[in-house]
Amino acid sequence: MDVGAIQRALEDEGLDAWLFYFFHGNDDLALRVLGLNDSHFFSRRWFYLVPQKGEPRKLVHRIEESALDTLPGERLVYLGWKQMHEQLAVLLQNVKNVAMQYSPMNAVPYVSRVDAGIVELVRSLGLHVSSSANLISHFEATMNDAQRATHLQAVESLREIVFQAFAQIRLAIEAGRSVTEYEIQQFIVHQFRERGMESNSDPIVAVNANSGSPHYQPTAEHHSVIRADDFVLIDLWAKLSQPANAIYGDITWTGFVGKSVPEKYTKIFNVVSGGRDAALNMVKNAVKEGRQLHGYEVDDAARNFITEKGYGEFFIHRTGHSIGREVHANGTNIDNLETKDDRRIIADTCFSIEPGVYLPDFGIRSEIDVFVGKSEVIVAGSPIQTEVIPILSAG
Repeated sequence: MDVGAIQRALEDEGLDAWLFYFFHGNDDLALRVLGLNDSHFFSRRWFYLVPQKGEPRKLVHRIEESALDTLPGERLVYLGWKQMHEQLAVLLQNVKNVAMQYSPMNAVPYVSRVDAGIVELVRSLGLHVSSSANLISHFEATMNDAQRATHLQAVESLREIVFQAFAQIRLAIEAGRSVTEYEIQQFIVHQFRERGMESNSDPIVAVNANSGSPHYQPTAEHHSVIRADDFVLIDLWAKLSQPANAIYGDITWTGFVGKSVPEKYTKIFNVVSGGRDAALNMVKNAVKEGRQLHGYEVDDAARNFITEKGYGEFFIHRTGHSIGREVHANGTNIDNLETKDDRRIIADTCFSIEPGVYLPDFGIRSEIDVFVGKSEVIVAGSPIQTEVIPILSAG
């Protein structure tokens, strides 16, 4: 745990302190921020307070007095619940505005780890409880230069694998051989292993109506054959197996099994890519101008474009998600649909921009990964997709 880093983040957020509370595995975020792990045994409630200035303080149960001995700071001890309330008041002396893993109205559920009763208890002591959502982004979503390099490498590899997958489809069709979504999916999985990459699940390979279901995945038992004149969507995500703190890449491309792409696919792709580019340009302009930007605003940019084109009702998921050591990380999401993510987009974080239009007979998604630095915006795996790929003309 880096106390100095936490205190600098508290100062940036204008908060007096950050209060961590743990009971029966309720808060994995607290464990990671504080540098605790599964080897620690906790059966009783504990609190850990990091003030903006001064030394941290901890409150633990008498039968587990050593529970937080790996962390710095003065130790307070309680036995029964009455003592816990009394000692919590001592722990929180001189604190007025405290951050906790809480989100008002559950607006950002990804950081909601503390139950309402504990929030009520802290408020009863005269404190204002703020959400730790922006603080969590600092410790869960930022990456260093070495990690950013692993992200860029991952996305470059994923882009190459997409075109290898398209080539496998083309070779099968030209040879008159049957090929399925599942076969191409497993080809991609094999490429992950060959390149020293790993993923939390197999990729999406979806043809025609299957591509209209955003989270469709083929299996050995349930899949479709890929034929000439089919529309194909490939969504793949993976990271380097080493180093251990490598960052994921996550991209989506679309193709048509023919030598030219019918207008109905081109039309929808242009709507989707227009929304994607509107969102990306908003991010670029904000960084250039040094302007604060929130996740929901970027979602609005993509969603408004697609809605103006008449397809808003078919854009049925958020515009993007935080990317880190997990493909869906705990930083700011690009979302004003499923949640209103009012967290700031901060430097040294990464997220996807992936609007989609999902119709009954096909769906189109275009997904890119965006890294925001202190004064730059990097889109990995460039050039990004600008048209549906005619698979039988590729290569």
